[in-house]
Amino acid sequence: MTVPEIYEIFLKYPAVLTDSRKITPGGFFFALKGENFDGNRFAASALEAGASFAVVDSPAVAKDKRFILVKNVLETLQQLAAFHREELGLPVIAITGTNGKTTTKELVAAVLSKKYQVEYTRGNLNNHIGVPLTLLSMTAETDIGIVEMGANHPGEIDFLCRIARPGYGLITNVGKAHLEGFGSFEGVVRTKSELYRFLEEQNGLVFVNGGNEILLGSAGNILKKVRYGTAKDNYQRGEVAGSIPFLQVKAWFRDQELLIPTHLVGDYNLENVLAATAVGRYFGVEPSLIRDAIESYTPSNNRSQYMKAGSNEIIMDAYNANPSSMQASIANFLTLPQPGKLIILGDMLELGDAAAGEHQQIINYLSTSVQHGVLLCGPIFHNTSLPPGFLSFPDRAALMDYLRANPPVENLILIKGSRGMQLEKLIELFN
Repeated sequence: MTVPEIYEIFLKYPAVLTDSRKITPGGFFFALKGENFDGNRFAASALEAGASFAVVDSPAVAKDKRFILVKNVLETLQQLAAFHREELGLPVIAITGTNGKTTTKELVAAVLSKKYQVEYTRGNLNNHIGVPLTLLSMTAETDIGIVEMGANHPGEIDFLCRIARPGYGLITNVGKAHLEGFGSFEGVVRTKSELYRFLEEQNGLVFVNGGNEILLGSAGNILKKVRYGTAKDNYQRGEVAGSIPFLQVKAWFRDQELLIPTHLVGDYNLENVLAATAVGRYFGVEPSLIRDAIESYTPSNNRSQYMKAGSNEIIMDAYNANPSSMQASIANFLTLPQPGKLIILGDMLELGDAAAGEHQQIINYLSTSVQHGVLLCGPIFHNTSLPPGFLSFPDRAALMDYLRANPPVENLILIKGSRGMQLEKLIELFN
């Protein structure tokens, strides 16, 4: 069956499903394969649970006409999403970057939703499966689509652009992350800039941080640029107006000045707020509505979340970590006035051969800046050279044992680490 033929079925049954345990009546099941599973094995049970059709690539399971046999289920899903995106013809904004892309995506969606019907990447579905699913969730009623794009190898952003075909793009920043796949910081820059190259090819428009020389240089040949930042010559200008405990932004809209309160922790979120403000302003959202959208947004999923636990206040930033985001979190934390402070850091993963050196650099930075407790978790941090007073633990279980025996009281606590460290589980110890 061809993609256009499958598309006719999709229009009748638009609820695309990839998990046979979460079937909804009439859903359209795609039997994807993973490292540890083969969706073909669950196609029959998906149909029994109420799915309308199942797309499979194993002839052995295709028992009747409800099974749609294709050469490769994943490729078919991607081709179907690209076909659907072309049929809709709506504006699509692509967002990528080393740090802040999910927060920026959420803020942009909140702002644009004040004026438009918006469909956007849910959670972190930003890869070769998530991007097609996001596109397939868009309908004829969608005014603007927002697609977050993640990558850990060269070529991935370009590949996702060929599916989503954005006309607008935003790179939040570039930093040292996924070095195991990119090979170097330069590899990160080249891969993220694949979004710029696609937009250059399509005569698209970029929203770019006017204070980021790397991004400005990478976007140099693109004619359509909307710049945001702290300098007066930016299309959208703003500055930090306060940050205890939450960021407040002063933003200028031509001759109008607005104070935008947020529920975001950290001055480093200024560029994310200004990016969303620039996008909203470009698409004609009223300044007061932009302010309301940003003020109402509350971060989730352990991304710079401020919370209280017992007598302690916690900045939970345990969703992800890399050298640039970790140093930014620490630097912001050090500016917060609090008599008692504690920093808990977990290993930064996927740094390849650079891991030991990058972790030692964080320790060196801490040793010259921190006057209070530091607890380090994970085998990489555990093998660094530590100054007096710093404590390290080989794993989370050992750290949790220490905290049970030595519970912090009336502290402001920063918890930061890569997702694989699961440091959010520490919160149960502070209640």
